[in-house]
Amino acid sequence: MREIALFVEDFAHQQVIGALVQRLADEHRLDVRLDWRSAVRGHGRVVQEFNSYLRDWARQGGRPDLIIVATDANCSGLNERTREIGNPDVPTPVVLAVPDPHIERWLLLDGAAFRSVFDKGCDAPDYKCSRDLYKQRLIEAIHATGITPGLGGIEFAEEIVQAMNIERAMRADRSLKRFVNDLRAEFRQWRR
Repeated sequence: MREIALFVEDFAHQQVIGALVQRLADEHRLDVRLDWRSAVRGHGRVVQEFNSYLRDWARQGGRPDLIIVATDANCSGLNERTREIGNPDVPTPVVLAVPDPHIERWLLLDGAAFRSVFDKGCDAPDYKCSRDLYKQRLIEAIHATGITPGLGGIEFAEEIVQAMNIERAMRADRSLKRFVNDLRAEFRQWRR
């Protein structure tokens, strides 16, 4: 079993990134264990926790096989967020998941997946840089199916990701494409 340490900014990232990692691991017939290192308090906390983890690297016992760092681009852009996180010099591969601009957008990319979960599709969202826009769109899309989401719709992330046509969703969003391609590349290395 391979261990993956994950640094994510909130519950939404934990649900969506966790579901994507598990789906892609299954796709490669890999057994993985997800070790959540950070899942609260936003981007700043993710960077802080990740840097602390790297500083303590030498004193740590068992090291993971992979590290995933996930934080929304928040209109700063994919490249800027990547620079802020940095490119650590550690012997373990690091994969970045930087939804641009927000993680909830990834759940709205495949209307057919949405329909398979809720019996009613949703429109693929345009790219707009607006705080909380995709959180609101996710809630509205679920409300339109007659369901009132208790956790803003994130509670359905695993079901949506399982139903998602990953290739189609990747064509609609370059940040998702980058994450999936990078993670698949690491998983292919493990299969060799």
